[in-house]
Amino acid sequence: MLENKKVIIFDLDGTLIDSIGIWNAIDVELIKETCNKSAEDEDIGKQRDNVLKKYSKSEDTYLEYCGFLKEKYSSNMTKEEIKKIRYEIAQKYLKNVVDYKPGAEKVLKFLKDKGFKLVIASTTNDFTINVYKTENKNIINKANFEDYFTLIYSKGAVKELKPNPEVHYKILKELNVKKEECLIIEDSLIGVEAANNAGIEVAVIYDKYSDGNREEINKYSNYQFRDFEEMLKKIKMEV
Repeated sequence: MLENKKVIIFDLDGTLIDSIGIWNAIDVELIKETCNKSAEDEDIGKQRDNVLKKYSKSEDTYLEYCGFLKEKYSSNMTKEEIKKIRYEIAQKYLKNVVDYKPGAEKVLKFLKDKGFKLVIASTTNDFTINVYKTENKNIINKANFEDYFTLIYSKGAVKELKPNPEVHYKILKELNVKKEECLIIEDSLIGVEAANNAGIEVAVIYDKYSDGNREEINKYSNYQFRDFEEMLKKIKMEV
């Protein structure tokens, strides 16, 4: 898996950090506070993904999402007010709740010590990543982004998001490496597709929120791991 590799590219949400469920919890709390309605965690995640995809070309995708919530759950608030409250709720989670997946920091430290260049390629926005870098004590105390990653590419770094391979092409150019010298770590089908489109090998870390696409994920990825502890055992045997 690591033979002839120089660069390891990590997705962030759902891969390195356990955050997909966090965003579901944020929206469940938001709907209860702004609409006085209940929503199921798993259902709200699928709903959010569908709405964000629908409004992906909009100037403010999340404002449109909050407008959708207003209409569906019959809130008396404006979509601007709902978005403001969502921001406030999210800050609490992003600063205090989001954390690395178990064992992720051990893999980062091992790879860094062995001389690999580590990169983040994420569709997370710049603001959220900055919160993780500067205010989230869980992340800072375990493996501070700035100490471990040579490059951090967020949503704003590219025009086309995954599964488009633009972000991976930027990494190859910036670090002057060949695709054969890279390995991508992902959790989702979109991430696996982006890796395939770039012609780069991809290993998958299990995330329950991607179970709906598990068969395709396993089919189109090169390696699959239950968790980072299993990955660590594998790479220790190779390096």
